[in-house]
This record gives sequence, C-alpha cells and structure tokens, in this order.
Amino acid sequence: MNLLKKCCSCFRKKTDGTSTSTSHQLSDPTTDFKGQPRLPTFAVPIRYDIQLKPDLAACKFEGIVSIFVNIVADTRFIVLNAAAQLHINSDSVYFSDPNSNKVFEKPKVGKVEADEILVLEFSETLPKGMGVLTIGFEGVLNDKMKGFYISTYDHNGQKKNMAVTQFEPAYARQCFPCWDEPSFKAKFNIALLDVPSELVTLSNMPVGEEELNGNLKTVYYQESPVMSTYLVAVVIGLFDYIEDHTPDGIKVRVYSQVGKANQGKFALHVALQTLGFYKDYFQMPYSLPKLDMVAIPDFAFGAMENYGLVTYRETDLLFDDHHSAAANKQRVATVVAHELAHQWFGNLVTMEWWTDLWLNEGFATWMSYMAKDKLFPEWKIWTQFFDHESSEGLRLDGLAKSHPIEVEVNHASEIDEIFDTISYKKGASIIQMLKGYVGGPHFQNSLATYIKRHAWSNARTNDLWAVLKEECNEPTIDKIMNSWTKQEGYPVLSVKMKNQTLEIKQSRFLYAGSHDRCQWIIPITYCCGDYDSLISLLMEKKSETYDIKDLLSNITDPARSWIKLNVEQIGFFRVKYDDGLAAKLRYAIEHKCLSVTDRLGILDDSFALCMAREMSLTSLLTFMAAYREELEHTVLSNLIKIIGKIERIVADARPELMNYIKQFFIGLLLPAAANFGWDPKQGESHLDAMSRGDIFTALAVLGHEETINEANSRFNAFLNDRNTPLLHPDIRKAAYVAVMQKVTSSNKAGLESLLKVYRETDLSQEKTRILGSLASCPDESVVYEALNFALSSEVRKQDAVFGLAVSKEGREVAWKWLKNNWDKIRTTYGSGLLLTRFVGPIVSSFASSDKMKEIGKFFGNRTQASMVRTLKQSMEQIYINSKWVQTIRNDKDLAEAVKKLANK
Repeated sequence: MNLLKKCCSCFRKKTDGTSTSTSHQLSDPTTDFKGQPRLPTFAVPIRYDIQLKPDLAACKFEGIVSIFVNIVADTRFIVLNAAAQLHINSDSVYFSDPNSNKVFEKPKVGKVEADEILVLEFSETLPKGMGVLTIGFEGVLNDKMKGFYISTYDHNGQKKNMAVTQFEPAYARQCFPCWDEPSFKAKFNIALLDVPSELVTLSNMPVGEEELNGNLKTVYYQESPVMSTYLVAVVIGLFDYIEDHTPDGIKVRVYSQVGKANQGKFALHVALQTLGFYKDYFQMPYSLPKLDMVAIPDFAFGAMENYGLVTYRETDLLFDDHHSAAANKQRVATVVAHELAHQWFGNLVTMEWWTDLWLNEGFATWMSYMAKDKLFPEWKIWTQFFDHESSEGLRLDGLAKSHPIEVEVNHASEIDEIFDTISYKKGASIIQMLKGYVGGPHFQNSLATYIKRHAWSNARTNDLWAVLKEECNEPTIDKIMNSWTKQEGYPVLSVKMKNQTLEIKQSRFLYAGSHDRCQWIIPITYCCGDYDSLISLLMEKKSETYDIKDLLSNITDPARSWIKLNVEQIGFFRVKYDDGLAAKLRYAIEHKCLSVTDRLGILDDSFALCMAREMSLTSLLTFMAAYREELEHTVLSNLIKIIGKIERIVADARPELMNYIKQFFIGLLLPAAANFGWDPKQGESHLDAMSRGDIFTALAVLGHEETINEANSRFNAFLNDRNTPLLHPDIRKAAYVAVMQKVTSSNKAGLESLLKVYRETDLSQEKTRILGSLASCPDESVVYEALNFALSSEVRKQDAVFGLAVSKEGREVAWKWLKNNWDKIRTTYGSGLLLTRFVGPIVSSFASSDKMKEIGKFFGNRTQASMVRTLKQSMEQIYINSKWVQTIRNDKDLAEAVKKLANK
C-alpha cells in the first residue's frame, strides 16, 4: 500500500475563516494566518485515524491521516500544524462530507515554516458539521530526540535502531499533520504498518488487532480517549519486559533492553503502589486499561508522561541492585511518581495553553513527594523538598530575568524556555505553601473535585482557584495566589525585634540588590522558643507589627529565646533577621533546638543574603561554623552546595585566602565523614547512604589528601574486581572525582582507567557518574580533553551535559572549548532544551564585567529563541558574581576571621 497519496505542511493564524481573497488561483492562502500565537478555531479535530509505516533501517517513515473535523463556522480554510521537516504532497489532500458524499479536492496548499502551520484553501465554502480531512505525508526519523526519532542500542554485538516519539511540547507536527495545541483534544486510532515481526510495537492503547504477513506485521491499536497531541506516543524496538497488575486489573509493564528486565523491578513496584495511592488521593481511578513504562537509550528529558506509554531515560527507570547508588534509587522513584501523577494532572485534565504549564509540572513535582512519602516514609522525603525544590526555585526566581509562573507564550518557539525551574520547582513550592495555608484535607478534597470537574477536558489556573474557593470556603484564594503566579519573584521579609514586638517588612528579593515595589499576600508562620507556640497569619501590607510579649513571657532558657519565621520552610520567601534574632538562631542551631528543615532554611537564606550583598562573607562563614556537627542529609547537601560556590567566588576575589577557606570547609565536613565512614553500616538509613557519597566527593574537591588517597586505593581495588565491596556504588562518584584530582597532562593513568570502566559498563548510571567526574580535574588541558570526550560519539547526546561539571581551575578553558565547538553543538542538538544546557553551567560561573562583555559579543548573532532567557539569566549571574567579588574584596574583617575559623 502506498501511503504517500497525500501531502501536508505547517501554517497558522487567527481569523474568522472567510478571508478577503477574491481569487482562489492567485491569492496566497497563508496571508491571513501568519505570525499568530494560536490556531484558528473554525475547524476542530474530533478524531484522528493515523497509519504510520516506519523504515528503521533507512531512518524514514511515511503515513496517512484521516482527521474527523467539526466545521463550526463558514470557511474555505483549514489551518493546522505541520513541521517544515514533514513533507506533504499537495495532490494527496482532500476533504469529504459524509452527509452529501461530496469530496473537496485539490485545495491550495500553503506553508509557513516559521510558524509551522499548514493552510489549506478550498475553492468553495466547506459545509458546517462533521467532515473528514485526509492527508498523506512522509518524513525522516531524525537523531534530535524529538518528534519521531531514532534511538540506537547494541544487541548481540550489533548496532540496532528503535523508533521513538517525543511530542511534548509541540513536536507531534513533525510526525503527522495535526492541531498541535493542548486545547484541541481528540481521540486517536493508530496503526503501525509493515513492522518487522520480531520487534515490540507499543502505543498509548492496547493492541486491538495484529496482522502477520511473512516477517512483517501490521498492528492496530484500540481507540484512545480524548487527549492532546503531545501525549500521543509510539515505540518500536527490541525489548524485554516484566509485568504485574494493580488490584483493579490495570496491567503495568516495564520495558528495557534485552537482558536488563530485572533492573525494572523497583520501578514496577513503585508504579503499582503509586497508581493505587493516586487513585485514592484523587478519588479517581487510572483511566486507561494498561500502563507501559519504557527505558529509551537516547532520550532528551528525564521522562515523558505519554498517556499509557511513559518513556524514560534508562537512568531514571532502571535500578541495578549491585551497581546503582541510593541516590539512583530515589531518582527512579521520583521520576516514576512524577510521570504517573501526570496521568491525572496533565493527561486527564490538561492545561488549556502553555501559559499554565505549571498546572502540569508543578503539581506532578509536588505529588511525587506525596507518593514517595507514602511509599518510603523512612526517606523523610519532605525534609528534602526544600533542598531539591524550593531552594532551587528561590535561586532562579531571585534573578531579575526570571518570569512569572503564568507566563505568556506567544509562539511555539518560546515553549521550550518555560520548561524550567519556575514551572517545576517554584510551582511545586507554592502548591506546598497553599496546602499549608488551607490545610491538607481541604486541599485534597479540592484537588479531587478539580479533577472530576475537568476530566477529559482542559483547565486554566483560575479554574483551580475557583474550586479551592468553594471547597475551602476561602473567598480570597485567587487574590492571594495571583500575587504568586502572575508576578515574577518573591519577597524577603526583614524582621526586627523592638520592645517585644516583631516588625516585619516585605520587599522583592533580588540577587542584583535592587528591591522594587512588588507586593505579595504572604501566609506566614512563626514560633518562639519551641514548636508548640506556632502562630499563623496572613501578611497583606508592605509592613506589619505583631505583639509577641505573651509568647516571650515564660521563656527564661537561652536555648529557647529564639524566634523562627517560616516554620518548616513552607512559605516561598526568604527571611532576613536583625543581628539579635540571628545570634539567637545560631545558638539554637548549635544546640540542635531547631528542626532539620528550619536549620536548612536559615542556612540557605543566609547564603542568598550574602550573595545579594546584604550579609558579609565574614558573617556568613562565622554562621556556618554552627553547622560543624551537622549529620542530617538535607542540611549537609545544602552546606556542600554553598561550600562549592563560596570556594569559587573566593578564588576570584581573595585567592590568597584559599588555603584557609579550604581548611575551614574541610573542618566543617570531617565530623560527618568520620560518622558515616567509607563503608555501609548495617541498618543505616537511606539518607545516610546518600550523605556518605556527598561528603567524600566534597572533601576530594577540596583537596583533602587523606580522602583522595583512600579513594584512589579503593578505586584501584575496583579496577581489579568490579564487584569488590571496597567501592560501594554510593561512594563511586567520590572515588572517581578523587582519581581526577591526581590526573595531569603528564600522568593520565587515572583518566585512562576511568575511561576503561566507562567503555566496559553497560549501566547508564555508571557512565553518567564517570562522565560527571572527568572535568573536575584541576589541570586545564585534561579538562579540555574531558570536554571533548563528552562531545564524542562514545557519549549519548543527552548525557554530554553531565560532562560540564568543570573544576574552578577549568572555567576559562571550558569557555574556550564552548566557543570552539559551538557550531558543532548547535548542529548536533538543533534548538531546544538540550542546547541551552550547554550555556548556563559554563557561562554563569564567571565573575567579571569584561567576561560578560566577551560572552555577550560571542552570542550576539548566535542566539536562538529557545536559549534567549537562559542566556540573559546567565549574564545576570555574571553581573551578580562580579558585584559579590567587589564586596568580598572590601570585607576588611574577612582575612582574620577565615584564619581563626580555619585554625579551630
């Protein structure tokens, strides 16, 4: 069967559909539709019947789609999406009216490649009501990890191809002509034609019928419920799988490369339990008869929530009991729980437009913590929420070049930019704040009502606020939350104690240091001396005062004289205490009077205030000394991040103090290192297992000789025996980093040994551990070599960014490497998120205005739409760093303070 009888292209614009053209033969059909942010709505898709015939050997495909369309207004036009890469034969396009059996053939076909729209102009007005648009097309199975693409794998020593789809946010149009916007939900009937019979073929729905023809097969899938185009999925390849069923009969499978099926057991367990938890939480069962989860070797994102067919990077789905670390286990649970949350938040109820992306990603991120807490309470996952989500959200949102959660998207090329920390992490954080304000049971009931009300449909942020107002009897919810979703940034609360009265003032926090006139309605909690005295209030003005003499009247113990705002870091804001309140909090931290999350939050706020030049580095370092005996994972994790950033900024500002700084930081971490030791302890916690690797990695980077020597000794044992207990997966990253600290251009034995391990292992997690260690070497020439390796054919494209973890000594050579290889990077990765990930890690580490000018000049004519915001944010970070360097150079007390701290 020749499927190429028809053609299609991409174009779009908003109009009433009638056009002012008088000549069908002479007019340009695209004239009224160019440059519009959305497709017109005079024709609405109801159902797609799609036949795809992929050729995995030739890396191409052909197909035909019949789209059942409802014509709702008088028009001679049909406007839909099709990418420039999708070839359409104009003679193949026709529209048929089932009521009259009339066929409208040979429309004028126009294409606007910049807008990815296809405009079909027919010679006469189309009849209102249901009709069928048929288009034939062909395309290339690309290597860019988006649209319909090829992923490669090894099987019995041979390189094989598999075909995979990645349609979010707007890449379905690269595979078939469609209304590629989330609001145009429709049903899908999908068929895969002439596929080699030995291959596994998967789509969103179960197989309805399969026809064998020699060594080929054609597979027809059951009709899907209504869904958006970005959730349509197809996977074709050679796989093993394991399966189980939920108590209500949902078949769940985990697919992996042949020979790796057992590595899917943990993900299968998480999926089965999570589906049950979400069913109860949302009071709505999973809506499809099956759920497939597939590990894809080449995959741009962590995972993709395709309805009923979730695709993952191998590192985020597979877990090896012998060679994966505790952090890998948590990562798999996190990603699986996140993607399955999308089956409700995103798939069943879908954002109306990308402006409300946070309704998908913020909620999926937050719900993943709910699920993990239910499945693994021993992980104390909510203590990690602030470090992994809120802290990162606060970091990016402290930039002037941030954006609101609800951000206007005026073109498909802008969508990639908002798949960022704001949509995911700030979104999740304000959800946590809102839950804390209205209460857990009210919040859960509201979400269940929201899901039920908007199931199989689309929703906007205001729809969620409307439900919360009803269910929680909180008429001002929308007013409160609009101050968090419609304006960028967040407040810092400046707190002073005066005559037993708390004075609180809010202003926008910016690392650049200038506070503007923004104002938020802020749910605040605080307590005095203990957690039994918790007070909750709503701050609606720029400044307010609170009488707390009753709370202070019974406090005589110095350890209980502290006051903590933002209890358990529920609110998305920072707090700046006056000197007296800060001193009491330090005392409380030293004496372990505060919770883990509050110790973490105070540390994170203090560092941010220092970077914003509202706290001296001397004060910050002195405050950090209170954490010398800290053993809790989340606090240590944050402390290690801060240590790394301070070490780099001091290297730029006061290099003569580096040895003292390192000595102080090593002293901060050694008590924890001694507590955890190198080897796992029987019965130790999941968090302690993760801390061990973090601590020894940090000590290796700081140049602690004892750590480096011990790690190298254990690595040598590992080279002789890959199963030695001396190098547990939890400490392998630390050992690899330690090995690289001794590598030089004249002695590359350690590098060569690591590359040998890289080439021998087939475990993706092991490969990324090694890749993330290579550029930590202090030797510039070795860093350059490591970066070249990251861009080589030995490294899968999505993994190259792991190789950008460059030592402070290698920053300049990394920038040189980026410039020299930019054309290759851009050609390899095209546009989109993967391209932007090469910019931030390298560019934002600098701290001089001259470097900012040099970078700006280089990217002046090399910027693409998807990287504009990232580049601006990186340039702003350089400016912030440069101002911070100047402040540190002017800190007259720093040298003496650092020497004292180092010698303690």
